[in-house]
Amino acid sequence: QVKPVESGGRSVQPGESLRLSCTASETSFSTSTVAWFRQSAEKAREFVATIKWPGDHTYYADSVKGRFTISRDKAKNTVYLQMNRLTPEATAVYYCAASRTVITSTLRRESAYSYWGQGTQVTVSS
Repeated sequence: QVKPVESGGRSVQPGESLRLSCTASETSFSTSTVAWFRQSAEKAREFVATIKWPGDHTYYADSVKGRFTISRDKAKNTVYLQMNRLTPEATAVYYCAASRTVITSTLRRESAYSYWGQGTQVTVSS
């Protein structure tokens, strides 16, 4: 079992950058597929990005492609979500999710992930 823990959420102004972190104490986290989802007050939870094991191939929602980057530091057992040029539409609770085995065709679905963190709040406002 993996217990992801998110951190790094805070309030920022439009145009600024922010990096979220997701870590777990279990070593199996470094060989898991890890995703970020987000949920705002107006929308259902939606897919943001995934880093897929093996190979650490990355996948993004169209709305964040080119501005957000997901990456993994195996030595720190941590997955990051670098978010640049933030807009108010990015305001949401960001969740980290993980699973040992994820089929590529399903990696944008919540149901593909077995383990979820509690979320971290990101607010983008002037």
